[in-house]
Order: sequence, then C-alpha cells, then structure tokens
Amino acid sequence: MNKTYCPSLTEYKRRVARVVNIGEVALGGNNPIRVQSMTTVDTMDTMGSVEQTLRMVAAGCEYVRITAPSMKEAQNLLEIKKELRKRGCNVPVIADIHFTPNAAELAARIVEKVRVNPGNYADKKKFEEIEYTDSTYAAEVERIRERFRPLVKICKQYGTAMRIGTNHGSLSDRILSRYGDTPLGMVESALEFLRLCEEENYYDVVLSMKASNTQVMVQAYRMLVQKLDEEGLQPYPLHLGVTEAGEAEDGRIKSAVGIGTLLEDGLGDTVRVSLTEAPEAEAPVARMLIDRYTNRAELAQPIAPLVGEMPINPFQYIRRVTREVANLGGQNVPRVITDLSRLPNLEYADLRAAGQLYSPFLDKFQMSDLGADYIYTGQRPAPFMLPNGLKELVDYTAWRDAGHREEHFPVFTPAEYAVTAVRHPELNFVFQNLASLTGPVLDKLRADSTVVVILYSDNEHAMPEIRRAFFELMSAGVTCPVVINRQYPDLTPEETQLYAATDGGGLLLDGLGDGIVLSTELLPERSKEEWLTTLDGLNQLSFGILQAARTRMSKTEYISCPSCGRTLFDLQETTAMIRKRTDHLKGVKIGIMGCIVNGPGEMADADYGYVGVGKGKIALYRGQEVIKKAVPEEAAVDELIELMREDGRWIEKEVMEEPVGV
Repeated sequence: MNKTYCPSLTEYKRRVARVVNIGEVALGGNNPIRVQSMTTVDTMDTMGSVEQTLRMVAAGCEYVRITAPSMKEAQNLLEIKKELRKRGCNVPVIADIHFTPNAAELAARIVEKVRVNPGNYADKKKFEEIEYTDSTYAAEVERIRERFRPLVKICKQYGTAMRIGTNHGSLSDRILSRYGDTPLGMVESALEFLRLCEEENYYDVVLSMKASNTQVMVQAYRMLVQKLDEEGLQPYPLHLGVTEAGEAEDGRIKSAVGIGTLLEDGLGDTVRVSLTEAPEAEAPVARMLIDRYTNRAELAQPIAPLVGEMPINPFQYIRRVTREVANLGGQNVPRVITDLSRLPNLEYADLRAAGQLYSPFLDKFQMSDLGADYIYTGQRPAPFMLPNGLKELVDYTAWRDAGHREEHFPVFTPAEYAVTAVRHPELNFVFQNLASLTGPVLDKLRADSTVVVILYSDNEHAMPEIRRAFFELMSAGVTCPVVINRQYPDLTPEETQLYAATDGGGLLLDGLGDGIVLSTELLPERSKEEWLTTLDGLNQLSFGILQAARTRMSKTEYISCPSCGRTLFDLQETTAMIRKRTDHLKGVKIGIMGCIVNGPGEMADADYGYVGVGKGKIALYRGQEVIKKAVPEEAAVDELIELMREDGRWIEKEVMEEPVGV
C-alpha cells in the first residue's frame, strides 16, 4: 500500500504545488500560505458587503469569498467588485456556488475565482441509495461532465481560477452509493471534476476536502495528495479548512486539530478558519496557525528518518494497540493529567484547575465534566486527601522519601527508570523522548507491565518528533500506554491553544496517544490566582483537544456554520442561545445551520439539527431525518429540547449548591 502523502514525515518541507494566479495574489509554489474568509452579509446588500469585505481585508484576508446562490446575486458581484476597486481595494473576490451552474457561469465572467461543490453542482441529494452498474455509473458521470464543461471553458477564457471544494456532508447520492460515506468518496467526487479540467487543458484549479469531523477531513486531504501523485495529475494547491467548526474556544481548537495537522506535514496553500463569529475574527486565527511554520525548517532539530514502512495507515483511524495499565491504554478513553507540579502550597480550592470544584460550606468536592483523571504534583505532593476518583502522580524521589505511598504513583526520569528496581506494584510513569528510546530502554519498556510512558519533545518540530518516537515504540513491539506531553512556555493563551491542539490533535488523529498532559512555566511575577486560571485553561484545553480529535467526548459538540449571505437567522445569537440551554449534554452533537445548503448534509454526523428553512422558520432533524419542518423560530429551541426528551437524551442541569446568606 502506498502511504506517501507528504514530502517528509520527519523534516519540515512544504509541498510544492502548482502556482495558480487569483487576481493579483498568486497561490501555491513558493508563495506564502494565504488567508481567506467569507462574507456573512446578504450579497444583494452591495454596500454592506463592501464594508464587511474592507474589514476582513484589514484583519488579514487575502481572498474574500461571497455567496452567489442565484443569478441575481452572481450579477451583483459586479457591483460589489466595482465599489471595492473604487475604494482602492484589489482583494480577489471568490464566488461561492451551490446548486446553480448558471450562476457559476455568470460569476466566472466577473470575479477572480469561483468555488463549486461537486456534490451539488449538477447532482441532487435525496439521501437515496442507488444501484449502479459500471455502465450506468459511467453514463451519470458523463452527464455531470457535460453540465460542468461550459464553466471550465468560461474560466479558461476569462482567466478565472476555480476551487473544486468537496464537503463531507454534501456528497451526492451517486458518490455515496458508489463509495460510501468515506474519505475516498470525497476524493473521487473532486477527481471526477478535475479530470475534465485537465482534458480541457485548464489547470487554474485549487482543491479542498472539508469536513466537520477532523479525522475524516485529514484523511481525505492526505488521500487526495496520494491520488494526485498516483494518477500523475498536477500538484494542485490545497485550500485547508474544517467546515462548521463552531465558535469560541471549541471552534479554534477544532480548526487547529484539522488544519494544523496538515500544516505540520507541509500540506496547504491557503487557509480558512470557519468560526460562527464575525468573519474578520477568522483571519487572525488562520494567520497565527500559518505563522508557526515561517521559520520551522531553520529552527527544527534533525529527526532520524523513518526506516521501513510507516506503521500506521494515514488514511484510516486505527488506534495504536496497547496493553491496559490501570485505567490507561487498552480500550480506555485517553486520560487527562493536569500538571500542578509548579504550583506552591496546594490547597483544596486549587483543585478547580483540575475540574474538581470544592464547596467549603458543604466540605465536599464536585467533579465537573472536565474533571482530570490524574494530577501531577512533582516534588510537592498534595498535603490532603484527594477527592474520590482523582489520582496523583509524584516524582520518584518524592514517592521514595514519602515511603512508597500506594495512593501516589511515581514518575521516573529516564535515568532513574534505568537503574531503579523499586517501583509501584501497579502503575509507574516514565518520561521519555525520541533520543532516550535506546535498545535497552525499549527492551525494558516491552517487559514492564506496570509502565506508562510520558512522551515529550523539545524540538521545534515537536509533533513529527513525537510521532517518530511512537513509530519507534511500535516497530519495537512496545505496547505500553503513552501519554503525550507538550510544554508551552512564553506563549500567549491564544498561541498555546492553537499549538497544543495541533500537536496533540495531530497525534490523536493517527490513533497515537492514551492521554495528554499540557504544561507551562509559572512566572514568579504572576499571582497564584492568575496561575490557577492558566492551569484551569490548560485542563479544559486538554479535554477540548480530545473531543475535537473524536477520541473522548466530554461535552456537547456544536457543528455550527460560520454564516454567509444565505443564512436565514442570526447564527451567532442562536448558537449562543442553544449552547446556554444544552451545554451540559455530554457527548451530544448538535448541528446549527443557517440554511438548507449547510443543512442535513453538512451536519452529517450530528445527533440533532437546527436548520433555517425560511424567514423565521426552522426545521428540526434527528440525524439526517427531518422531524419538524417549519417550527416558528421563537419556539424552535424548546421544540429541539422536547425532541431530545422524547429520545431519552435530555437531562436537567445540575447546579452545585452554594452557601446561602454567608
């Protein structure tokens, strides 16, 4: 099996794509990775679209996409573009097309680039399974090609670029019937259109493989690159994005898990971070993700290249096989360890940083849904009994000096682990990095049924080095559980959030990792309260990464679109309202879509859907089945909750009791 999908698994090398000129801003080749976003104003509102575009450009957008759902919007792109040029703004404009080939053909004469979705450009989606013979399938493909060919010719004539943008949730019934709901189906959907472009000698094409599920998204992009190489097609530029990522922290984490994983391997030529927020909020996040790689090759330390075949399948999620040690590894969900080792004078109330909420009035703890499984206290063990279920890791020397306490689990340095015979009878942890995994160490790890490795890297190219260490363990037949450890000193909270999601999420997406621990340096000038807030943030971030990688569901997941001119209600306000009512429903996935284009298909794996279908009208879905078709907007959230109640998935919020009158 050909597993090659990137220039190097160990050295930072950016894939060299074909250069595509989009207006005056070239894409691919040695050009910088570009940033783009999409307007949310009604396309018929010329001045509103222009003003929003100017704000987006000021925020860092290098391309601006505008929806054109019909001929009238496509025609109005000319007025928007005229006004932008009149104001001295030459940003390339991209027309976003769904369902309407005639609008695409008109827009291609006006703007610098058109985006088409092969799932709905000339196909229909009725969620029907269709039986095809090879000949009937070929006939359907030819029908699609004939409908698509005029657009290709127009784009070639006018020098207009095109993005063939596959979305996981809007694969056609034809593709689903042939390939199933798979990354391969996404890739083949795009390649059908791309092959026609090449037949017409039209090469100004950009490709994307977007999904809300980060596992599917990453696998599809990787497979696309592999298929392009395998078929001898041009190395077309890649537009990266996690569709319907959501809002706030969750949206940023999910975007970084998907986009960052691909950037780590040198894939990607343009990025759009899809947040349910104002579009000008997206560009700074995309820029922060991209800028991490500006000097990556120069700053990275060499990593030993992989010998032999990669021991994982990069196109399919398969979790690394590990033995179970306590509640780590095996079939257990990945565990979260909160690092409190640098926090002095640990008190009851400080455990809130690990998701354990202490009430002095009741003298008891209540664990939140984001309660850590372990805390690491280093040389400062907790001077009190921990709440039930929370376990403590301490440095080996502190464990030894305290008399081998059973409720403490020792953490060894590589040197200590090599020479120390006395260990906890059930569970021991040892720090390791790629350099320390020598032959004797691998032999010892393979034979030790009580050990869990905490795997770290100080390399600037950290995620690939940790992945390389996993490969070393797998090749040596070592099956002990592994906790991913990343440390982020001297970073802003925003950088830490995106970098940790990239590093941890990228490994988890490949089935690597049985836990995560994020660490930071505690600067002396900051107060203890400030550091507790920081540590609480890292604990929440750990759970967010596990959820975004689809490896541990600990909270409600919102698959919400970022809004555009098609949206039929205020997405930001509605998402906030639904979140307020439902954010305690652990593991439930709710899709919030502004229109039918981003409706049942785009929220492909949501449990419930809230979709705009008309002015003030909402359709409610159970999975991909519409249950209520035209619910008044003011009653829709209550009706959504009632639907969950009928399914036995609704629970009331629990509120922790607090002292009264004290």
